[in-house]
Amino acid sequence: MKQGTTILTLDNGYHLWTNTQGTGDIHLLCLHGGPGGNHEYWENFGKELADLGVQVHMYDQLGSFYSDQPDYSQPGNDQLLTYDYFLDEVEEVRQKLGIDNFYLIGQSWGGALVQMYAAKYGQHLKGAIISSMVDEIDEYVTNINKIREDIMTPEQLKFMQDCEAKNDYDNDEYQALVDKLNAGYVDRKQPLAISHLIPTMATDVYGVFQGDNEFVVTGKLKDWHFRDQLHKITVPTLITFGEHETMPIATAKIMAEKIPHARLVTTPNGGHHHMIDNAPVYFDHLKTFIKDVENGNFND
Repeated sequence: MKQGTTILTLDNGYHLWTNTQGTGDIHLLCLHGGPGGNHEYWENFGKELADLGVQVHMYDQLGSFYSDQPDYSQPGNDQLLTYDYFLDEVEEVRQKLGIDNFYLIGQSWGGALVQMYAAKYGQHLKGAIISSMVDEIDEYVTNINKIREDIMTPEQLKFMQDCEAKNDYDNDEYQALVDKLNAGYVDRKQPLAISHLIPTMATDVYGVFQGDNEFVVTGKLKDWHFRDQLHKITVPTLITFGEHETMPIATAKIMAEKIPHARLVTTPNGGHHHMIDNAPVYFDHLKTFIKDVENGNFND
């Protein structure tokens, strides 16, 4: 078991794997994407933020990787696959880890959780970091399909759309074209921490929220519309996007305008996982944000 690991027993009886790296009085809680992804791309954050005295807390959400994986076919377990469940799971993890007045960072789906948490439980936050996540899912779908039109030939595009109409997502040629998109806009460096996401993905969770693939959202995320709630996020907020990713920066600019105290930064040559694609710039932005909030110098 990795050093710094603690297994939390939730009030519902399930267990979550958590890990804490680093020492200091500043606390950062990290929320992975997916839904159904895992914690691995947070593992170097303790080292990267050590000079600021940051304790980095990460965990695998219920259903994911090292944490318990419920049988979602059992009666009542569908309640574990809701926005409210995963939002309140964040708050329970905070309580059981014993942290308060902390920073919360979320990547992709985790960024949606950050938005919800900051709006509902903002009294516990010192700052919020939304990494590569929109507040309106329709704008993401429009953008990623526009990217696909730009990088695929007409024949490739039609082939993909035909596969989607037939639910033929396991087709090798279709997956090769998805890999082409990923290599350019999602996982540009494709290190182990990212390539490991695919075989460890909690498909039961991902399928309920996302659906069958990234281009057509058919799961619960199709109803992700949070723009009218952004004004409730009153803590200092960092919005960070890659400049070469699937999430539209135009939406990030709107979010920065709607959230009362928000700063938008972008990472050159960064895709959806720009904390890996261009780590020096990503961490410079993150550390500057934390130092500005800590020193009372934050301005949007």
